[in-house]
Amino acid sequence: MGTVCVPWNEDFSFAEELFRWQARHLVRHGIRDLYIFGTAGEGYAVTEAQFDRITRAFLDETAAHPGVQSLVGIISLSLPTVIERIERARAMGARRFQISLPAWGALNDAELDTFFRETCGRFLDCEFMHYNVGRSRRLLTAADYARLAERHPNFVATKNSSQDAAFVAGLLKVAPQLQHFLTEIGFGHAGLVGECSLLISVASVQPALAARYVRAAVERDAATLTAMQGEMRNLIGDFIKLVGDSAHMDGAYDKMFCRLHDRRFPLRLLPPYASVSEEVFEQFVELLRTKYPKWLPAEFAPGDV
Repeated sequence: MGTVCVPWNEDFSFAEELFRWQARHLVRHGIRDLYIFGTAGEGYAVTEAQFDRITRAFLDETAAHPGVQSLVGIISLSLPTVIERIERARAMGARRFQISLPAWGALNDAELDTFFRETCGRFLDCEFMHYNVGRSRRLLTAADYARLAERHPNFVATKNSSQDAAFVAGLLKVAPQLQHFLTEIGFGHAGLVGECSLLISVASVQPALAARYVRAAVERDAATLTAMQGEMRNLIGDFIKLVGDSAHMDGAYDKMFCRLHDRRFPLRLLPPYASVSEEVFEQFVELLRTKYPKWLPAEFAPGDV
């Protein structure tokens, strides 16, 4: 599964053609599950008008590609706003949604049940994936997931960025009825335990290698899976160190990955959040070229920085 990041023009209007290009780029490289408005897609920052326009463009673009599944992310402090966004996206044709818990305060068990009842329980003709993100102030456990999946048959998937081997193994063992999407390091652990899916992040810089990583899990090729996990762990560590405190939002990172495949793609985030500078981006390209050359996309030939 891959995110379609939202590019912004200099006046922070929606750069729709670049957005559509990125969706087509992901599809061309074999990524058939696409979503918008996670943390990397600035789902926390868009206005209602922006949400509607971008969702409409996303659903229109993905509908043009047979076999592609589209998922719309919903992030808000307000449950009524979550419900209204689902209603509007559903009216546009969306039937798959990513939901995140409201983050103003950590939900207790009763409030958690209310949130799932008013999303999964309200829209029975839709399917839902829960994004288990620390910004929500409550991380759900495998036991939480098993209980919620039993109560809501249309709760079908989770998205987790945990790198903890025991945690991701527990997801597959305790809540196997759900499809678990995991980022690169967690996927490397879980891929040796059972069926899971890759939520592509840094590996999007080289989709062919990401596909090899997934094949290693499917084939239970422990040597390849472990070796590639280690390489990506090093790459991610070097990348985070390079960016430092110049930016801290997921979208700032993912837009760098998009820029590697299309130099037109802007790095800017909606204010007040800071994006990385052109200088940091060029340093990232140089990091790939000198230390991780096989991860540098073919689009970036020597001297193109």
